[in-house]
Amino acid sequence: MSSTADVGRRLRAFRMGAGLTPEDLAAKAGVSRAAIYRYESGKPPKVDTLGKIADLLGVSLPTLLGVGIEYVASAVSFFERMRQLEEDVDQITVMFGPISYLLTTDRYDELLPKVLDESIPEDVGDRKAAIREIGALMDILKTRKETFRRRTPSIVSLVSAAELDEFGRVGFVGAHNHPSVNLAERQKAARDEIEHIVHMLREQPIGVQIGVVIDSMPGASFQIFKRADKAQVAVSPFRLGAFANIRVGVATITAAAEAVQLYGGMTDRLWRKSLKGDQAADFIEKTVLKNGAAA
Repeated sequence: MSSTADVGRRLRAFRMGAGLTPEDLAAKAGVSRAAIYRYESGKPPKVDTLGKIADLLGVSLPTLLGVGIEYVASAVSFFERMRQLEEDVDQITVMFGPISYLLTTDRYDELLPKVLDESIPEDVGDRKAAIREIGALMDILKTRKETFRRRTPSIVSLVSAAELDEFGRVGFVGAHNHPSVNLAERQKAARDEIEHIVHMLREQPIGVQIGVVIDSMPGASFQIFKRADKAQVAVSPFRLGAFANIRVGVATITAAAEAVQLYGGMTDRLWRKSLKGDQAADFIEKTVLKNGAAA
């Protein structure tokens, strides 16, 4: 079982994913607002109280306690957990397509709320609630990026050449043929992000390693968090790039040694086969960017 501090972090993440304030949760759970703040800061709640809170948040008590695998059905909860895990990590290994969010430009953040809005169909019953979640999600993501830039943990990012190519062709859009989208503008935005990857491949900033994978890539996105005493794997159906998905799917987070070993072994194999540095930059310019210019 994880520490009470970890339990508090999960409690905060799942509360945010449920769209509840500490006051809301306190009222539903029959405890004081101060108690919720204490629990989220790492003070241990009674197990029966925690069980009631887990029921209110729609998660299992083992997930809240960190026993085994965490199952996360909310994008807000998932990316808040990512933010928490990145706070004290030493190394991050990322395979989130088409580009790791942590390595994107500030312009990406400006367009992302629009892309997320476009990704939510007009006729879904929970669209208003989903739109409200975009603001909370963007706050979490921007804090993640700020923390990454401040702490500068080492990052190994695996990039799929095929996904980059699709990103450049379809543009940074949330849906096909959305009426409010200027496609040429969004294609340029995608190309700008790809050119930013090329720049990093050539300049090789300290602590940033990027590998461009030509081979097949796994269907699910994942991230491995490593620190001196612990490693965890997060596997996610949620996407922040073109045709984003922040509504459907269940993510998992685990510290199980077998999962860490298997995902670590897979990333090592992909990394060894990937293109790096100037070779990778040349490949992207001659294929992805050149093809995009021709289109």
